Amino acid sequence: MTVRPLCPPRFDVSVALAGLLGGLLLWAFGLGVRPGDDPMVLFHGRWALLVPLGVTACCELLRRTAPRTALAVGTLALAADTVTQGSIATIVMYTDLMYAAVVYGSPATARRLPWITGVLTLAGMLVPYAVLRVPEALLIGLVVGAVTFAPASTGLIVRNHRDAADAARLQAEQTALLAEMDRVQAVTAERSRMARELHDLVANHLSAIAIHSTAALSLDDPATSKDALTVIRENSVQGLSEMRRLIGILRDGADDREPAATPTLDGLGALIDTARANGLDVALDAEHGAVPAPVELAAYRIVQESLTNALKHAAPGRVDVRLRRSPEGLEIRVTSPYGDRAGPRAPGSGAGLVGMRERAALLDGSFEAGPEDGPEGKRWVVRAALPVTDVEQGEA
Repeated sequence: MTVRPLCPPRFDVSVALAGLLGGLLLWAFGLGVRPGDDPMVLFHGRWALLVPLGVTACCELLRRTAPRTALAVGTLALAADTVTQGSIATIVMYTDLMYAAVVYGSPATARRLPWITGVLTLAGMLVPYAVLRVPEALLIGLVVGAVTFAPASTGLIVRNHRDAADAARLQAEQTALLAEMDRVQAVTAERSRMARELHDLVANHLSAIAIHSTAALSLDDPATSKDALTVIRENSVQGLSEMRRLIGILRDGADDREPAATPTLDGLGALIDTARANGLDVALDAEHGAVPAPVELAAYRIVQESLTNALKHAAPGRVDVRLRRSPEGLEIRVTSPYGDRAGPRAPGSGAGLVGMRERAALLDGSFEAGPEDGPEGKRWVVRAALPVTDVEQGEA
């Protein structure tokens, strides 16, 4: 609801002054609605009509700040004007008060006034005609309708159009707000996706570089240093190649797509070989069959990040990677020795676990990681279950 101004707006002041000056001009020329000897005139003389004129002009100052009060006082002024010689300016200003009461008044006032004035118009036509039995009596109702019903109906039409425009503007603002929220969510989701890809692409190589460079610096053995530098070079070249590929996608990827040459589960063998070259003792047991591409990528990245974490934090021992296809989906289990590590460690921020959990959640899967006690001692276990049925139905 529009807040009404406390002081009369400049336009209302202009309307009041124009009506008052117009009425005074008509009065100065002796132009009235009725002659002085008309039976309806109870207050003779030209000065009597100035009182209703002045009161109606003052009511115009309240046409927006207090429209119902202005209409009520204006109605009394119009009634007083009918027992004088009358002024056209008073009648015109009263029609504006009726119009303003509908446009700027409360919703209840806007609904009721057209009905009330319509009934008064019919009564003004039928009652005088029933009493006088002359066709000219119908003109009384026409005059009442022109003064009351016409401005009230016009005001209702204007108010409905204004309310419709306000509703359309509000809907447009809400639509723009929703669009902005969708844009922000899309940007956030894309940034999270690219952050996961960036982390998964380079974290493994940088971790291997950090560990082998630390070993090369801490041991005074040329053969060990040469082996470490060989591993460092291989990881540097591979990491740089994958970084270039990701940067290329960011530069010309206008559409939402996965990186070119997306890793698949068929590439787990090469991933395991790289992990072994970096110093891990890895055993792979994979029976996954054909799975959808999103599940395949998520599973590959989870195994890749699990091996990276084992390279950085695991104690000496074997790392077991197991994949199984079940009726519910694809189950992933990666275990590594858990305990104190004598060799060099690479720093970790926990982003890998967050990324794996996000990948599983995006496919409505489950993920958990933590230490467990087993027959082989305490081990760090990563479990993920990725549903396949829903993804296949979605692709179909």
